[in-house]
Amino acid sequence: MHLLGIPLTGTSVNPARSFGPALIAMMNGVYEPIKEIWIFIVGPLAGAALAALLFNFLSSKKEIKEEATLTSSK
Repeated sequence: MHLLGIPLTGTSVNPARSFGPALIAMMNGVYEPIKEIWIFIVGPLAGAALAALLFNFLSSKKEIKEEATLTSSK
């Protein structure tokens, strides 16, 4: 991303570096940059939610497997 995006468009993949200039632009009447900040908020939240669901799913499968092993060994 950095090797291609910055030289071509001046893009930023750091939320802190993107949010500050977007706020300054908004104060100057340019609203387009602030409209695109949502991805820095929604992306990590969606990733965290997906990771939590996957963790719960995988840990419940492990518990079921362990219970089955304990039951069959009795």
